[in-house]
Amino acid sequence: MQFRAEFSPKPFRVKIKHTDKLLLVGSCFTEQIGKKLADHKFAVLENPNGILFNPISIARSVIGYAEEKEIEEEKLFYYNELWASRDHHTRYSHPEKEEALKKINLSQAYAISFIKTADWLLLTLGSAFVYEWKDIDYKNDYENVAANCHKIPTDKFNRRLLDPQEILLSLQRMTDAVKKINPGIKIIYTVSPVRHLREGFIENNRSKAALIQAVHSLTNDSDVFYFPAYELVIDDLRDYRFFAEDLAHPNYAATNYVWEKFVAAVVDEQSQGLMKQINEINAAINHNAFNPASEAHKKFLLIYLEKTKMLADNFSYLNFHKEINFFSVGMQ
Repeated sequence: MQFRAEFSPKPFRVKIKHTDKLLLVGSCFTEQIGKKLADHKFAVLENPNGILFNPISIARSVIGYAEEKEIEEEKLFYYNELWASRDHHTRYSHPEKEEALKKINLSQAYAISFIKTADWLLLTLGSAFVYEWKDIDYKNDYENVAANCHKIPTDKFNRRLLDPQEILLSLQRMTDAVKKINPGIKIIYTVSPVRHLREGFIENNRSKAALIQAVHSLTNDSDVFYFPAYELVIDDLRDYRFFAEDLAHPNYAATNYVWEKFVAAVVDEQSQGLMKQINEINAAINHNAFNPASEAHKKFLLIYLEKTKMLADNFSYLNFHKEINFFSVGMQ
């Protein structure tokens, strides 16, 4: 008897290689996948604006990179003794206006440079709900949509659910802007499996449905792909034991399950083999030695030092300086 409907995503027609550059933008689920890619030595730039949830803010941020927009001083506001940006996560807030602006524009400059030569743009959409500032007049580029509410009271915002057509048009405009400066870039959309239950159970489902409908309207383009992270958690795993204590966020086991499916469907075979070797190096670094001063442990470090040097020689486009230094220092 079968108790679970497991499925595996179809392999992508074009797959990610270790020589590729990946720009990841979106929800906290983006950062989980981004960390795993970075740990396996992929060239990754993750959330230059910080974590973003709604498709309008995600699209606006990417358009800003493509159009080389610098964030101006008047875009900042002061609240709770911090200077913050309406288009950025709180990680960029600072008590000094000049420091906040400096942090934001350093990240912006790096993103502007990175997107020009990126091979992949991976976007994770979290919610179709937007919070619109009441004190900003509506403009065509949705300047009144908050990327982050910065713990400001909710009475300062209007909350509404975007319709799929709004989402589609915003993401299409973003695609056009990116393709203009990087015609060869490929785009992967995912919908975050994190359940936004603060919006309500029914509202969360309406939100996810709007995102899914809009995204699938874009996948007719040969360079636009969809990876079913949402479906893997909600329809395949389909069990609260795969969620954290808040019953909204996928737990460690669920994230690893989605990651394994992602690698199998999206990463090319040669890079998958290399990832296994890198994973072995990472495991050796995280190994807790019973006696770090013992000859046995030094021999263990030497073995992995030689393995790491061999990888560095064979794959010169990957940086193993940190790992080589770790094993070398440990042997002293």
